[in-house]
This record gives sequence, C-alpha cells and structure tokens, in this order.
Amino acid sequence: MKKISVSSGIRRRNFIKLFGGGIFVFFQPWNVLDLMALPADQARSLTKDYNAFLQIAEDGTVSCFTGKIEMGQGIITSLPQMMAEELNIPIAKVKMIMGDTELCPYDAGTWGSLTTRAFGPNMRAAAAEARAVLVEMASVRLGVPASQLEVRDGVVVDIKNSAKSITYAELAKGQKLEKYLDPKPLPEDYTQYTYVGKPLMHSDSYEKVTGRAKYTGDLTLPGMVHARILRPPSHGAKLESVDVSGAEKIEGVTVVREGDFIAVISENRDKADLAIVQIRADYAFNEMKVNDKTVYDFINKGEFRTNVVRTSGDIEAAKLQCEKVFESEYHDPYLAHAPIETHTALARFEGDKVTVWASTQSPFGLQDAIVRELGMTRENVRVITPFVGGGFGGKAAYQQGVEAAKLARLTGKPVMLAWTRDEEFFYDTFHAVSVVKVRSGIDKAGSIQMWDYHVYLAGTRGAETIYDVPNARTTSYGENRAAYRVHPFATGPWRAPNNNTNTFARETQIDIMAAAAGIDPLEFRLKNLKDEKMIACLRSAADKFGYTPSKGPSGRGIGIACGTDAGTWVAEIAEVEVDISTGKVKVRRVVCSQDMGLCVNPQGALIQMEGCITMALGYTLTEELKYEGGNIADRNFDTYQIPRFSWLPKIECVILDRKDQPPQGGGEPAIIAVGAAVGNAIFDATGARMYRVPFTPERVYNALKML
Repeated sequence: MKKISVSSGIRRRNFIKLFGGGIFVFFQPWNVLDLMALPADQARSLTKDYNAFLQIAEDGTVSCFTGKIEMGQGIITSLPQMMAEELNIPIAKVKMIMGDTELCPYDAGTWGSLTTRAFGPNMRAAAAEARAVLVEMASVRLGVPASQLEVRDGVVVDIKNSAKSITYAELAKGQKLEKYLDPKPLPEDYTQYTYVGKPLMHSDSYEKVTGRAKYTGDLTLPGMVHARILRPPSHGAKLESVDVSGAEKIEGVTVVREGDFIAVISENRDKADLAIVQIRADYAFNEMKVNDKTVYDFINKGEFRTNVVRTSGDIEAAKLQCEKVFESEYHDPYLAHAPIETHTALARFEGDKVTVWASTQSPFGLQDAIVRELGMTRENVRVITPFVGGGFGGKAAYQQGVEAAKLARLTGKPVMLAWTRDEEFFYDTFHAVSVVKVRSGIDKAGSIQMWDYHVYLAGTRGAETIYDVPNARTTSYGENRAAYRVHPFATGPWRAPNNNTNTFARETQIDIMAAAAGIDPLEFRLKNLKDEKMIACLRSAADKFGYTPSKGPSGRGIGIACGTDAGTWVAEIAEVEVDISTGKVKVRRVVCSQDMGLCVNPQGALIQMEGCITMALGYTLTEELKYEGGNIADRNFDTYQIPRFSWLPKIECVILDRKDQPPQGGGEPAIIAVGAAVGNAIFDATGARMYRVPFTPERVYNALKML
C-alpha cells in the first residue's frame, strides 16, 4: 500500500498522528449546522462598490459578478436581463461569473428566493452608478454636456450629433472605474424597460440538454484521487473498534484516519468503493426512542421553547360568541431534499492555497468553514461553484467541501469526493417533522371570529393568519434540546421552509369552516379577506380554472388554497380523481396564480412555478422519511418516491401584471399551497378530510372508511 507524507502547520490539536502502514489519523466528524455559524467579528456583507458587480472588457463584454449560484432557478438569465437593462447594452454582451469567492462580491448564499428581490436591486444600483460614471467620462472625452448624451447598446452618443460617440469599452479600457457618485443615480424606470419583463429561455438550456454543462462531478485534475469515507450506520452510533486491513490489501488504495473518521482514497473510484466496504467496524448505539410512526405522540408529550408571535383581541371571549368552533391537529413528516446531483466537491492545494469546486448553495459559507477547520486565511481559500444539480435548501450545508479540502491537504493530491445516494439521504438536513393545532370559530354569517394557531417545530414562515380575524393568536414551539430533544438527525431549510406545513394546516382549517358554514370555499375565503393582493390571486385563479361556486363536498374533486411566501402572493386550485376502492389519488389539473411584483423573466418564472407544483406532488402524495431513532431507513429512490413524469397534471399558471411593483421571489411560492389544495379537493370529491400529508392510498382509504 502506498505511503504519503504530510507537511505541518495546521492549527488543530493533534491534527496528524502517524499510525504506520500508510494509515493516517484524521479529525472527528463535525456538526454540519455548526459549520454554518460565523463569529460576529468575521461577519461580512454585500459591498457597496459598484465595481465588484461588473467589469467592462476591452472588447465591450461586460462581466457580471455574483456570489449567487445557478441550480436551475434561471438567474443565469434574469440577472443579465437586469444588468443589460441598467447599462443599456445588448444582453448578449453580458457574461456571468457566479459563485467564485475570489472574483465575486460576498453573498450569504442562494436561498429564500432572495436573488431577484434582494441581490437584484443592489446589482441594478451598481449598474446604474457605473452607467452614470461612464456617461460623465464620455462627456469629458467628447466635450459634450452629460445631459446631451444617451447610451445606445453600450455606445454613448451625442443626441444632437450622432457622429460624436464613444463606446463603454473605449472608456473603461478593461480597468476598474475610479469615480464614485453621490448622490447615487436612480435605476431605470420600469416604463423604459426593453429586457426586463421579456420572456427568455434559460441561457444555459443548450448546455444542459446536450450534456455539455459541467457540474462538480464532471471535473478532472491531473493526479486526482477519489475518496470514500466510512460512515456510521446510524446517527446514534459511536465507533467502538475498526479493522482496516481489508482495505489496506487493495492495490492502489490508501487509508486515512483520525479518531472515528476514516477514509480511503484511490485514483480509481471503483477501487475506493470496493475498499470502503472491506473495512470492518463495530459500533455502540445510543438511539432516541422515536420513529416515523411514534413521532407525533413524541412531539405532543414534549417540552418546548414557546413564542407568542402574534395576538389580537380576546380568544376565549370570542370562543363563547362563535356559532361553531373547530379544533384540528395536522401532521407533517420529515422530508428529504433528494436532489439528482449528490453533494460533491473537488479540492486541490497549490502551495498554501486551496481551491475547492463544490456543489453548494453557499460558496462563501464553505470558504469560512474551511478557514476555521483548517486554520487558514480567507485569502488562501477559494471556492468555486459550477452548475448545481438541485439544492432546494439542502445544499446550504457543505460538509463534503470541508471533507474534500481536508483530505486534499492531508494527501497532497487533488481529491474528488462525490457522496453516494446513501450518503445523500443519511446526511441530509431534512425538512422538520411538525404538528400544528388550530382552534377556530365562525359566527352565524360565516365570518371568522376566532383563530388560535399553535405550530410545533415548523417555525412561522407561512403561519400568518392572512384572513381578517378580530381575535387571533399565533404561537410557535421550538425544540428545547436541553429539556426534550425531538430530532435524531439534522434538519434545515427545505424549499419555502415549512411554509407548506403552515399553509396545509391553515387552508385545510379554512376549508373545514367553509363546509360547516355551507358556503362555497372560494366565496368563504373572499368573504373573510381584506388583502387585495390575495383576493386578486384567488379571482384570477378562479377565472383561469373556469370555477363555478358550489358548497363542499360537491363530488367534483376541486380544492382551493392560498398563501404568501418570499414576498409573493399565490393561489391554487386543484382538481383530483379519487379511486374509492383503493384510496389512490390522481391530480388531474392545477391552476396557479401569483403576484410576484415585477416579473423579470416571465418564461423563467413560469418554469419555476411548474417546477414547484411538480415537486409539491411529492410531499402531497408520497414523500415521508422512514426512520428508527437515528437510523435512516430510506436511502434511495426505491423506497423514497419522488414525483414521476407520469403523475403530472395539466398545469396552468397566471403571473399577474405588476410592473410598477418591486420584484419578489419566484423560486418557492408555488410549492406551498399544493398539499392543501389537493387535500381540500379530496374532501370535495369524497367527503373525507385529510389531516396528514402525504395522502397515501392507505391514508385516504382509511379516511374514506370513517365516513
């Protein structure tokens, strides 16, 4: 077996201890979520220097720099639309540089549908200032007042004498622009837009459909080795003993170890795969006594941190005044992110500097984690994120990038670490299990008078009452690990984090009250709403659907739900077919309407809406994590069933025209209401009410038997 040497200087206690025989001690496993924390004195924020966002080359190409990454959401197209708009240049001249910590301005990460609504305005402001500076430079060069100049496709022209002109390229000469303006110029008015608001296909479509697009796992470097890491069988497992002799015997394999962390590396991935299973390990187990069947009782017996988020009126007094009072409990399971591309990283050291290519939503977060874990300076850590094959919040964590960097430093070789599907499921930061308890009441006229909402472990995203209720209270209960630990493994953000949970509970409860009042569910919502944006979304969805009022259950199989996320209002109507002999549900049609303010790229937004609805069919119909304590039972798609193309309903989307409003998020909102709309449609079709997602045939059949 090959023996390797390691240079010293790593600022970690007992970093390297040579055991002999080519086995090296490695570091203990870390808490993934802890790696995402950054001390206050090292905190960073987005720069105000407009040069950080763009650079004009000598050939007139404009590089647009962003710490955001592209994982299919389409910002590789919409950001150039905004940049081209503000600079008044052809969009074909914009070249995107994304997710490179050495070249791009700092960004916390790509999540929360924040790119367009938060980064976008900052980038537009930077481009507007650059344009104004370039016009002032042209004024001096041409001897013409700036007020007499305009920009046409990157050329500053004298409007009184078009023969007098100068290009951005001639002005910038590929250099940083030194002048800054105060006060800052305003971005272009929406009435002048030529690119923003125009539907464009994703600019990376051709590369992706032809297979030319490069993801982290497609990269190669001279001398690169592949790594596999010994993983515990459960999150409750602790390594007791290990025998690595079987792996050592394989030609071309090196074993790396410190404490409980053991890895094998080889130039041949197949050999690394073979070697890791030759390691014999014994574990002791300290499992939490909870599983996917007992967890809701487990939560109901728990002790939690309590936070009253909102309160108005008098809940108890209102209860006495209500004609009808309803109490319901809703359950939502753990969900996996299940991206098609697993967490992958490639790391290479050159001298004291490391470059890591990683499939991550947070390149700067990974950079900081490597700085901490390896005792390096930021200047010596570069993270580059190529195309990412799906994230959905799960790649906000970046454990694999730190692992690859450490292995590269230890071995002195470029190291490729691509998690297996088993590892992807095991180390996922799952959408949290939750319980929601709702008490609500209506008067004789069908007006909601009381709303008492209690959400356990799901947080408050989407927990807003949204309806006009005089007596309302929202209480959030968080995990109190010191008193009562609930999660036996890591949890984290999952597309529109927990909004689907809260929207499912709220909108099902609304439907229950509508049916009890004998009022059509759309009319009931409109009757109890004052929010004009929500009203407009509901009405436009109904118009698109061709909806006709009927109190439920009508037997038609039509359900409604609405909500807000990422600054966007969304309403959905679903039509289902239920096989009452089996409980199987087929979603036939979904209409979705959303108010997302100014829509930068309607084609891109449409794709996102359709993607959200498709993904939502998973949590609605099949997806839920099975586990026993810290042992994850679902490790692949043979047991964890994500949506199939054969499931897809007819999907129709409406984007309300709001060009005069600030742009809002479009990557997540449409996912939040599908579960509630489908559940309400099941009730409308059959009279069976669903209180737990997913709506598996067994659960639907059991609900039907209770009628």
